[in-house]
Amino acid sequence: MTAGIHPFEQLCCPLDQSPLTLEGNAWRCSQGHSFDVAKQGYVNLLPVQNKRSKDPGDSKAMVQARAEFLAQGFYAPIADALATLVLNDDTQALLDAGCGEGYYLRHLLDRAADGERSLHVAALDISKWAVLAAAKQDSRVQWLVASNSHIPLPSASIDTLLCVFGFPVESEFARVLKPDGRLLMVDPGSEHLAELKHVIYEQVHSKPERLPVAADQWRLASEQHLTYTFDLPSHQAIQALLLMTPHLHRASAQGRARAEALQSLSVTVDVWLREFVPASNT
Repeated sequence: MTAGIHPFEQLCCPLDQSPLTLEGNAWRCSQGHSFDVAKQGYVNLLPVQNKRSKDPGDSKAMVQARAEFLAQGFYAPIADALATLVLNDDTQALLDAGCGEGYYLRHLLDRAADGERSLHVAALDISKWAVLAAAKQDSRVQWLVASNSHIPLPSASIDTLLCVFGFPVESEFARVLKPDGRLLMVDPGSEHLAELKHVIYEQVHSKPERLPVAADQWRLASEQHLTYTFDLPSHQAIQALLLMTPHLHRASAQGRARAEALQSLSVTVDVWLREFVPASNT
């Protein structure tokens, strides 16, 4: 296998699950279904019947806010820890399920490019705005508009699957993983962004810590608890953080007004980085 980072090309038709072949500027299956490659390099494999809304996933504004926030390095320790965990294995096929605008994956691939690694990489998100933003920045990846509920990849084709602040669909994750594959997840802990929550909510309820996947289906192979604080130095940075999270829509008008008045804020990061393997393979 040629060393380097390459797009993962084993795609499946989202309508009949048969293999797709790239012909010119479109992916086609034997049943005649065709999916054009956008000029930015991604392909939309999310059929209308699999959409829950006209424009599912993160909005254009949310994607832009997340890109602005992450570019300032506030979550770089998370990206570093994730890259280290991925690259401690001889992963050859990698899927980022819920890739957003690609921040964590780009960081990982930049690290991988420094070594003699062979990686074939796919990334999907249900938000076309997220995939569009990601594809504009990196051509090393097979970018897909698709859903975790219907992953357009063959069964047992992926070595490492990433789910970073995402929504796991355990049956699909288990299906696409190879027998010795692994699932890496980043999830918020109970104190994640606690200071922001106390600003925008009248009451903050502490949720019990629990594993993000079923314990009878997955074995926890390793876990890391990352916690640190950082300072948001401006009103703009605070608003970017708020806009990129679900908290903006959950907060009351009064809570949003309190956040609007802030010019700086110290915030806690509290996340878990966990590695799972299918229980059936242990």
